[in-house]
Amino acid sequence: MTTNAHSPSNDNLPSFWQRHQTPVLLTVVGGAIDTIGFITLFGFFTAHVTGNLVMAGSGLVKGDAGLWIKLAALPLFILTVMITKIFIDHNKNKQLTLSHLFLAEAVFLTAFMIGGLYYQPFVDAGDITVAITGGLGLIALAIRNTASKTVIKHMSPTVLMTGNTTQLGINLTDYLVNRTADNGKKLAHSSVLVFSFLIGALVGALLYMQLSFWAVGLFVLPVLYLSVMARDRNFLQHIA
Repeated sequence: MTTNAHSPSNDNLPSFWQRHQTPVLLTVVGGAIDTIGFITLFGFFTAHVTGNLVMAGSGLVKGDAGLWIKLAALPLFILTVMITKIFIDHNKNKQLTLSHLFLAEAVFLTAFMIGGLYYQPFVDAGDITVAITGGLGLIALAIRNTASKTVIKHMSPTVLMTGNTTQLGINLTDYLVNRTADNGKKLAHSSVLVFSFLIGALVGALLYMQLSFWAVGLFVLPVLYLSVMARDRNFLQHIA
């Protein structure tokens, strides 16, 4: 019996890690950075911009300081998205677009770390130092969100987990009703994303307790790694 020359062999199929390393690493980073920002910047969300609006509403009722910073997060986020989208549309080398976006995210995450180290300790929720530091982290993850809606829109979100958690519930139901290999793969994918974010949030909080804002630097490294890897066409084809 001869093997079809055009049918892919199992040796050529990407492994689970090859397909999932990008969403896993990005989700861990997203969970960590959002948690560190929330802990240190008086409830400021670097990734979950609508969370800042909720915090602003709560602060308005309670009379908390820093209301203007929470409200300013929305226009800053939108402006970053617009600038990033313009860059994506006008970038001549489309293969390197994702690599450049990851690099930009890493740069702003590094600036977020430097801002935190320079301005800490933060003692006033309404101080400009909170706005500057939080804004740098927000810009980094706004770039990521834009990439997720454009360049890698086929990949599940790596910052906002509400949709992924909903999908986990759907996939778990489908698998329990019909335990096929395809349903098992879908369940594994959604499970990995949700638990990666949880791990990132927990590890981020623990590392911040030990290393202060230096902890952010550890989460810049995976983004830099992905920036280098995203220059490879084969790597781009394997992103789940």
